[in-house]
Amino acid sequence: MTIDQPTVTQPAPGGAIRTLRRRAPVIALSLVSVLSAGVVLAQVLQQPKPVHTASVDAARPAAPVKLDTVTVQRGEIQQTVEAAGKLQLYKFVDVSPQIGGQVKDVLVQIGDTVKAGALVVEITPTVQPAKVESNRAQMARLQAELSDQRAQLDFAELQFKRQTQLKAQNATREDAFESSRMGVSSASARVDSINAQIRQVEANLKIDEDSRQHAQVLAPIAGTVVAINAHPGQNVGPGQPAAPLLRIADQTKMTVQARVAEIDVTRLRRGMTATFTTPGYPGQHWTGKLRQVMPIPADGTGEQGKETFYNVLFEVNNPDQQLMSGMSAQVQFIVSQSQDALLLPVRALGAADADGMYAANVIDADRKVSPRKLKIGLRNKQNVQVLSGLSAGEQVLVGKLPAPAPAPVVQPAKAPSA
Repeated sequence: MTIDQPTVTQPAPGGAIRTLRRRAPVIALSLVSVLSAGVVLAQVLQQPKPVHTASVDAARPAAPVKLDTVTVQRGEIQQTVEAAGKLQLYKFVDVSPQIGGQVKDVLVQIGDTVKAGALVVEITPTVQPAKVESNRAQMARLQAELSDQRAQLDFAELQFKRQTQLKAQNATREDAFESSRMGVSSASARVDSINAQIRQVEANLKIDEDSRQHAQVLAPIAGTVVAINAHPGQNVGPGQPAAPLLRIADQTKMTVQARVAEIDVTRLRRGMTATFTTPGYPGQHWTGKLRQVMPIPADGTGEQGKETFYNVLFEVNNPDQQLMSGMSAQVQFIVSQSQDALLLPVRALGAADADGMYAANVIDADRKVSPRKLKIGLRNKQNVQVLSGLSAGEQVLVGKLPAPAPAPVVQPAKAPSA
């Protein structure tokens, strides 16, 4: 049996110290418990309050959906037929020799500008100068014989007139009268013969003169020398199938020959406006009027398995001679056009219904969408002409309406743990 001993407190200072040492572990344990509880409470107070994510997302405004729109505007629209073409000479002359001979000199070069009547080539004719002088001498001799024969004819006529008077007076013989009459006839025949010979010599002299004149080849028109086939020493003749001596062209006007597909050529009419560009002068445009649609297919087209094309011709002024033969051209024939039309890009146009009306969606200032029915006129690859259903300045949606954004999912907030 154990008897608990009472605790004796010593009055001495040392006893007090012993009493405190016995109680120190109990006090320290109690203090640690209190501090631990304080830290836990502080952590609880400092924890963020649970946030209801669904409520915050619902309160935040949704970002606006970006819409692809175009503005209806007024402007010019053209409906065209496009074709590829080449530039050609509009007016040119091939200069050929008119006499036989040898080229003595070529007085021009390719690219030279000449006036009408200018000397361009000299030819030495095959006609010999001695022959020319012989014809002239023969002409002089015949002229002298003609003068003598006319004098004899005048004398014969006087004799015949006298014999006629004497015969009326029965004062001459019959044979004398007949002889005078035959003298007149003979003299007149000799005059006619000499005149015939003179005409023959005149013809020969004219040939000689023409040969002399044709030996100097003159430019028949004013223009530019674009080709030369003659060279000094070359033998030429009027009947030879050789190339012409040279070619002179008037380049102040050019012809455009365009190749148009058969599916489009039926839309073209004489006099309609045609424009074209050429790679040599980017950004520049030339304009002319359609002159002719050739009624037969272009060479090399329309055969088995090949598309048919037709040549279409029109002229364009070329005062500065910028354009040259052989240049390529991208041609547009203006079938129809409108100067002040309501224009809408093709990509903003919907499908056509059974009545030929087209659907479009218009966006107003409050971003509300309203469907419209449009009546369309002219159209090309970029724009269409709106005849009814829209006004200038309205915004038209491109493509389909955007799908509405999904509604936010609201999740219940979790209660804080105890």
